[in-house]
Amino acid sequence: MGALRSLRMLMRYGAWADEQIFAAVAALPEGEAVRERPAVFGNMVHTLNHGYVIDRIWQAHLEGRLHGYSARNTKTHPPLEELWRQQREIDAWYVEYADRLSEAAVDEIVRFTFVGGGEGAMTRGDILSHVVNHKTYHRGHVADMMMQVPARAPATDLPVFLRDVPTELP
Repeated sequence: MGALRSLRMLMRYGAWADEQIFAAVAALPEGEAVRERPAVFGNMVHTLNHGYVIDRIWQAHLEGRLHGYSARNTKTHPPLEELWRQQREIDAWYVEYADRLSEAAVDEIVRFTFVGGGEGAMTRGDILSHVVNHKTYHRGHVADMMMQVPARAPATDLPVFLRDVPTELP
């Protein structure tokens, strides 16, 4: 599988994995998703919100525009249902973006300023890979918090996606 084809598959995987984790969090008993826990972002929904904020930041970098964020998360988060709607929209954007990307554009350098300061530069392909990898990491945090409920976290591994979701790629 070529690099572009892999990126297109990974964008679909990320959207699928987000659906799995959001559905599992929504199915928890009342209040568990926002219960404060000893975690980096304090609760499941705020952790999911961080993933969404980072997706928006990288989207802006890819589009060559300012993102308007001054931190890697917002002070508060929307209700889970609203955040899930927003996450679906940004996931769809990433799938469409990867589908429109050309082989030449994968290696194009994007220059940006990190939220915490300092200049950065990555290829478009590396940015897309990072977006998927970053959310995988934080879905793991949410899965750990789900175990504290206790509840079973969904399987969001790439091999499960490849087994369960037939995917035709452009």
